[in-house]
Amino acid sequence: MVTQPLRWTVDDIQFMPDDGGWKRYEIIDGDLFMTRAPHIRHQSAAGKIHVRLELWSEETGLGSAFQTPGVVFSPTDAVIPDVVWISQDRLANGIDEAGHLTVAPELIVEILSPGEQNEQRDKAFKLKLYSIHGVREYWVVNWQLQTLEVYRREAAQLQRVSTLMVDDSLTSPLLPNFRLPIASVFA
Repeated sequence: MVTQPLRWTVDDIQFMPDDGGWKRYEIIDGDLFMTRAPHIRHQSAAGKIHVRLELWSEETGLGSAFQTPGVVFSPTDAVIPDVVWISQDRLANGIDEAGHLTVAPELIVEILSPGEQNEQRDKAFKLKLYSIHGVREYWVVNWQLQTLEVYRREAAQLQRVSTLMVDDSLTSPLLPNFRLPIASVFA
């Protein structure tokens, strides 16, 4: 007798116990991932990037930045990135009744949590997921090493184009005239 492996869905998450927000549940290709509340330095880096993106968005009117939104790509792919930026066009028709994004944001930012499993989830599983669903740019921030890796869509998939250090500044063809000094993320 051949049994099918267990595949989690977004409906299953609804029945998880409410622990007051200490745990986050994500599903990638039907596999369940649980993470704990992140380190304060993790939250600080995410907050600083979110603020910079939101200020730029308010100036340009091109889109909006959100911190820890639910993104439901399919019943078996639902994640909670640290920060996203989404254009007004995609946002207009990309929210479900529960307030989750149902379309790929143009930009997703993940802040690495310590540990090999966390790094594999963000730099392998999520990288693949975001490539499949059309994310145009992906930033992976390592607050411990004070680096920011930039992945951009090239030949229909996200490819790493640079690793920025604390003395560098980030610009993006996706975000005209946006500039983020890397040192400001870790200040």
